[in-house]
Amino acid sequence: MHKSAMHNPTLVINSGSSSLKYALISADNQHRITGLAENLGANEAQIVHKDLNGEKSVIAISGANHKEALVTILEILGDYKPIAVGHRAVHGGHEFSQAQRVSAAALAQLKRLTPLAPLHNPANIVGIEAVQAIYPQLPQVMVFDTAFHQTMPPKAYRYAIPKALYETHFIRRYGFHGTSHAYVSDRARELTEQLSTTNNASKLNPSSEGSKKQGWLTAHLGNGCSAAAIYEGKSLDTSMGLTPLEGLMMGTRSGDVDPGLHAHLKHTLGMSLEDIDAMLNKQSGLLGVTGVSNDMRAVEEMAADNTHPNQADANLALEMFCYRVAKYLAALSCALPELTGIVFTGGIGENGADIRARIVADMRHFGLQMDSAKNAKLIRGQEGSFHGDNSRYALWVIPTDEEYRIALETRQTLGL
Repeated sequence: MHKSAMHNPTLVINSGSSSLKYALISADNQHRITGLAENLGANEAQIVHKDLNGEKSVIAISGANHKEALVTILEILGDYKPIAVGHRAVHGGHEFSQAQRVSAAALAQLKRLTPLAPLHNPANIVGIEAVQAIYPQLPQVMVFDTAFHQTMPPKAYRYAIPKALYETHFIRRYGFHGTSHAYVSDRARELTEQLSTTNNASKLNPSSEGSKKQGWLTAHLGNGCSAAAIYEGKSLDTSMGLTPLEGLMMGTRSGDVDPGLHAHLKHTLGMSLEDIDAMLNKQSGLLGVTGVSNDMRAVEEMAADNTHPNQADANLALEMFCYRVAKYLAALSCALPELTGIVFTGGIGENGADIRARIVADMRHFGLQMDSAKNAKLIRGQEGSFHGDNSRYALWVIPTDEEYRIALETRQTLGL
């Protein structure tokens, strides 16, 4: 493919504690170069790179840190120099309600927010500072997971705790996966408008016939899971809260538990707050219930294997996972003035046809009708609807593209 295809690209960086995911995306979003620097700081550090033609290569960078990995990545990209860099930043607190150009003041504020995301924000900062050291004149933008949900009303984001904790310490619900929920809800709107003149679309939600306003329930289901209620492009409520632990059952995270659990475990088992926090974040969810795996594919295999000693646990984990997603989607529908449909995304949402079917079945009072044949085909990156002709609401699978959303917000913030 000719180099001219990569016109005025934006470099998107998602920096983790020992990894750095990157994507160079053309201005028209038709072409991209992607890769992952992993095991940073270790002898096994390497870059797995996929070029413009989709060909994969592996580059050893033994012992490299984030800055050294970025130097190598920019060398690999060669003549494809980005016009800007967009960074995923996990927690923007109440200070950032939209993407923000990197400045000394903005970076200092991001550092002050570290206690809200101690595992994520420091890694995001490392990525920003690494680019600054290499290309100090290159404009950079921070795109926050939390920013999209800053449109939630107080009734949705406040906790019923002493108000001083909110007014002084900003303890409130923030929500996460914002770039994913924003992307798939925008895409759902676009697809629905394209279908608005078809017979199939006209049968959906007859109670709002003639209305062009759209309300979506979006379910981002992966190792981390969250759901959101989005009306006319704005988040009105979501399942995650102050931290990504609240809400749905996930791969290793518990999701909602009784807040009194912490005190109970401390008094009865002598567990420290640190031990309880680690348990709820890293030893719970699918892993905790099955005792074996946090991978939904492995859980489904266990549940189908009559000889597996953990079959009953795996079946329970599936029931719990799907029930809790359905329960949250049903509850979040209360936030929407009207409902257009449900969008599934994320690794499980995009590939778990059986999981989607179970969730839809649990939402038995919503007048949903699923086309099983269509649902079965929507795997491995396929986009499409799977509602039947008589379904009251639309059902969609839309593969998320958080990298594109970050690139888009980066360009919009810089006026490019």
